[in-house]
Amino acid sequence: MDILHAYWRMDYITSESDEKDGHRNPFSELPRMGDDRAALIVHRADHNYLVLNRYPYNPGHLLIVPYREVPDLDDLRDEERHEMMDLIVFAKKMLRNAMHPSGFNVGFNLGKASGAGIPRHLHAHIVPRWEGDANFLTVIGKTRSLPQALEETWEVLHRNKPDA
Repeated sequence: MDILHAYWRMDYITSESDEKDGHRNPFSELPRMGDDRAALIVHRADHNYLVLNRYPYNPGHLLIVPYREVPDLDDLRDEERHEMMDLIVFAKKMLRNAMHPSGFNVGFNLGKASGAGIPRHLHAHIVPRWEGDANFLTVIGKTRSLPQALEETWEVLHRNKPDA
């Protein structure tokens, strides 16, 4: 029997709920770390930043996160919302250059009931997809297999950023 190791999952499983009072918001803390590689931030813009999802569905799964904590699209200022759309296009170009996916899933989980992990801080998902990337492990075994470490994905994306 082969064994798949997903050591990063334990941090996710045992992390505190976002709803608890006083719980830190990693989306607000990441830009202040001072080390974009350690924070997995691959690009900064004026109102939003692009970061690798620490709990990805696929390699290259990116999030576009506003610097300002807002829970919904309605709460974004015009310039934040417009830049977010521009960053979706930027992220797709970067992923296409670096990883050559067959397609993309792009979307938002708005509110806890939709699956938002941090419902008080809006973020967009850009997930590269390849033909056959959802194999029997995901469907039958409820296990996700990621073929690349986050740090390696950061390096590949950082080298393939399109001109802004």
